[in-house]
Amino acid sequence: MTTFQRARSEEQRAVRRQAILSTAAAMLAEMPVAELSLNELSRRVGLAKSNVLNYFDSREAVLLELLDAETRAWMDQFDAELTATVDLDAPGGERAGLVVDAIVTTLESRPMLCALIAAQAAVLEHNISVEVAAAFKRSSIANYAVMIRQVLARLPELGEDGAGRLIAATVMLTGAIWTHSHPSAAILAVYETDPEVAAFRITFGPALRDSLQTVLTGVLPR
Repeated sequence: MTTFQRARSEEQRAVRRQAILSTAAAMLAEMPVAELSLNELSRRVGLAKSNVLNYFDSREAVLLELLDAETRAWMDQFDAELTATVDLDAPGGERAGLVVDAIVTTLESRPMLCALIAAQAAVLEHNISVEVAAAFKRSSIANYAVMIRQVLARLPELGEDGAGRLIAATVMLTGAIWTHSHPSAAILAVYETDPEVAAFRITFGPALRDSLQTVLTGVLPR
């Protein structure tokens, strides 16, 4: 735990904000989003709870900003994966499969991002100010536009509408599938003891890949 002196400049405030975000990220490597409390976050970062609230409106505001930062990091990774794997001269169907592979591979490597996406609508977008909500949505729109361009550079035949539908589906499916593929201890125990029930267990990567391939089948020109 680090104990901070009072921030007296914008640079110092930026350092404090980043310390709070980094500490929240470290906590999410240990616990689910639902278990991350503002009290424990404050203790670990070395600030009083009231001081943390000087930098962020609420616990949810911290996690929304972390979600935005993680999304932008994922976009960079996604673009690098596309550059490394997609042959622009390959047939459209092959390129489409590689785009889906890049989405799934990069998301599988970012469990914290997936958990935050899963909590976004039901948890993180509550208990925040209008200003925080507006800033997050504006940033999300900008991120969305970048990802559409990333996909169109490899699958121009999708068109902007098709690429937009793919990105929107990716976010919604990631949240839903992540939740169902990470069940409670009680459900896991049932899976372990009842083979008939275990047949319905969902694994994140394969389920996301199947779903996105279905989406692309609907939006690719025939």
